[in-house]
Amino acid sequence: MISELLKKAREQEKETERYIGEDERPVYHLSPRAGWMNDPNGFSIYKGTIHQFYQYYPYKTEWGPMHWGHAVSKDYVKWDYLPAAIAPDESYDNFGCFSGGAVETKDGKQLLVYTGVKSEHKEGKEIIRQTQCLAFGDGADYEKFRQNPVIDHKSIPEGWSPVDFRDPKIWFDEEDDCYYIVAGNRTEDGSGAILLFESKDGKEWKFVTVLDRSRNEYGKMWECPDFFELDGKHFIFTSPQFMQARTLEFHNGNGNIVIVGSYDRKNHSFVRESVSAIDYGLDFYAMQTLKSEDGRRIMTAWMQSWESSKAVPEGQKWFGQMILPRELSCKDGRLYQRPVREIENYRKEHVSYRDVDLFNETTLPGVSGKVCDMELELVPNGQSFREFKISFHSNADFHTDFIYRPEDGIAIFDRTYSGFPNDINNKREFPVRYNGGRLKLRILLDRFSAEIFVNDGGSTCSSTVYAPEDAGKISFSAKGSAVMNLDFWKLDK
Repeated sequence: MISELLKKAREQEKETERYIGEDERPVYHLSPRAGWMNDPNGFSIYKGTIHQFYQYYPYKTEWGPMHWGHAVSKDYVKWDYLPAAIAPDESYDNFGCFSGGAVETKDGKQLLVYTGVKSEHKEGKEIIRQTQCLAFGDGADYEKFRQNPVIDHKSIPEGWSPVDFRDPKIWFDEEDDCYYIVAGNRTEDGSGAILLFESKDGKEWKFVTVLDRSRNEYGKMWECPDFFELDGKHFIFTSPQFMQARTLEFHNGNGNIVIVGSYDRKNHSFVRESVSAIDYGLDFYAMQTLKSEDGRRIMTAWMQSWESSKAVPEGQKWFGQMILPRELSCKDGRLYQRPVREIENYRKEHVSYRDVDLFNETTLPGVSGKVCDMELELVPNGQSFREFKISFHSNADFHTDFIYRPEDGIAIFDRTYSGFPNDINNKREFPVRYNGGRLKLRILLDRFSAEIFVNDGGSTCSSTVYAPEDAGKISFSAKGSAVMNLDFWKLDK
């Protein structure tokens, strides 16, 4: 049975989407069917179809009691909306159905696991509790488990938080014939940790271990964890709140980190080897991965930040979008990212340039537009090369810049003049490994975003951009002399 609250949400999104034209949305980034979107949920494959759920409030372009929106794809690029999957319609989730995961069960059902947030008032005070809950379905409609919640405060270490206990990510391990969940919690010292749980049937769960914890070194609460093996290493992804800036690697506020290490499967023991940022952009949070049917590890994330989430452009009928999913790999213990190869099927109107001398501002015939894919390689021409800049989403009044300064070993993303009317952070510096001044870039532009992959994806930078539709100029310049090779495609699905 579909609850009245879920039925109302489905009616709302169906009615609202009638007034959102295709030309008002991103071309190849998933945005909400209506209203507000934040964290990706349940990024998974079920019966051969890619599913991406998301935190959702279909009634306004602002955060509200969380539902789960729902979209499906065959190629990670073109998404079709399905009706909202779940709504906060039970006593244990009356404050919201927060983030979680999804998996195909051994008996062929789609299992959703999510954080149910309960709000109740006692003696004039509001009491919040977060527990982990289940819903079973067929890929379109879902029924919440009658024994919800299945994991609550009794399953976590003594003294740890029953309030900050959320964002379960689920997977099935064929070798162990077992389901696993990782979830975030706030510990007795006030900072975050990743907890591991296991179940043989997906319904009854028990606590296994603490995989890793912050100890107030990397922010506070660790949200949206993921845990997986890749190229012989194990990776923990998480999004810490209240990070403190450290060099150019970590910025203040709500961040993202990857912890690389080794994992003893028998004893469920994880040993940390390194910690770094996943993405250096202004808008990147709440990563989640799946293993594709051909064996690739694919990542999605919310291409937004909480700090800029109040900056809804005037007249926009939706808010929030996801990155284009990325293929992950590991080289020398370091994470590398590249756009899913399926995006190349949408390339049009190829233009190629070789040995372009850059001095002052340079524009190239056929290289323009707000929706495109470009690959470029920059080679210094002598000792005088000091800076490279590419400006895009540009016209007489607006522009967004990517700047590379080889002697300083930094890149700068600057959207100060990109169209945001709010006083938010618009500039970010991040480290780029020095390679004799040479630089490789892959830049994906969409109507409202830029995703930049530096040196084969060893560093990435993802940010929203809201310049007007006619801001399609792209230009290149250098201080000192450099030579550029460029391949450029329009993108159209």
